[in-house]
Amino acid sequence: MRKKSNRYARGLLTAGLMVALVFCGQAFAGPMSIEISCTMKPGGSEEAGIMKFKELVEKKSEGRMKVKVFMSGQLGKEKAVLELMKIGQTQMALTGGIFRTMFAKEYDPITIPFYMPTWDSIVAYLNGPMGKKIKALAEEKGGVIDFGPQKRAPRHMTSNRKIMGPDDIKGLKMRLPAIPIWVDVWKELGALPTVIPAPEIYLAMKTGQVEAHENSLVSPYSRKLWEVQKYIILTGHVYFPWHWVASKVWFDKLDPKDQQLITKAIEEARAYGTKMEDEKDAFYAKELKKHGMIFVTPDNAAIRAKAMPAIKRAVANLAPGVAEEVARVSK
Repeated sequence: MRKKSNRYARGLLTAGLMVALVFCGQAFAGPMSIEISCTMKPGGSEEAGIMKFKELVEKKSEGRMKVKVFMSGQLGKEKAVLELMKIGQTQMALTGGIFRTMFAKEYDPITIPFYMPTWDSIVAYLNGPMGKKIKALAEEKGGVIDFGPQKRAPRHMTSNRKIMGPDDIKGLKMRLPAIPIWVDVWKELGALPTVIPAPEIYLAMKTGQVEAHENSLVSPYSRKLWEVQKYIILTGHVYFPWHWVASKVWFDKLDPKDQQLITKAIEEARAYGTKMEDEKDAFYAKELKKHGMIFVTPDNAAIRAKAMPAIKRAVANLAPGVAEEVARVSK
């Protein structure tokens, strides 16, 4: 009888220990960690949107979730981070155009310069049937969920030559990133594209290696290009949005209520980041004018017409129906 009592007591003790271990494990597990990556430096609208997301998630989850922010490409470049997300090694990113070209290139007219004229047309396209194709292919090929765009201001030219129309671009030594369609379009316009790493832009202009470049206004402002450039040419030739994306492997494992919480926080963060981008772009314009840069509004219709052969070559590589959808959302 005593042996049975001992065995019973030991059983109760073991069960108690197991329960205690479970509760201790839960106690020591701590909050859920969400990593979010971005290649941009702190201080821009990208960080503003991400920090708004962090604030909302941590507040609405009552501390159950903690968002860890990695700016300046701390977790790697965009392609590397997307590959980590595919296998669930990191959770989220605010990523750029490489996202579309990696997984849905045939549905990406957004990258073509002088093709999609406004931010509203970009949003309408991404919210339409072709945007749904991009989302589906991103999940299928990349294992990432696309939650939608956050605004990046339009890209313009800077130049030491006053550009009023396509004839003024002929022979212009222009710095471009290594994006083939961009190089092709500017060649069509008569420019002499030179691929130079971004950190070398200022020196290349100072030494005369190039006499122009293109980017959003944060580029001439942050690089103090008023010291080596005279004009801002308001071409507005590309809107290159950020995309909020998450690892599908990770997101699918979350409780539906947590999924809803994160989705809602992203929506609010996107709107906040877009608002901040508009404010910052206006600030950059004001400061560049203060530093003596002259803003020029060229004949963009004529420039677009001159670039059209290159634009059509790029459009020919897109999926059926894309050009028609672009025409619809651009009216």
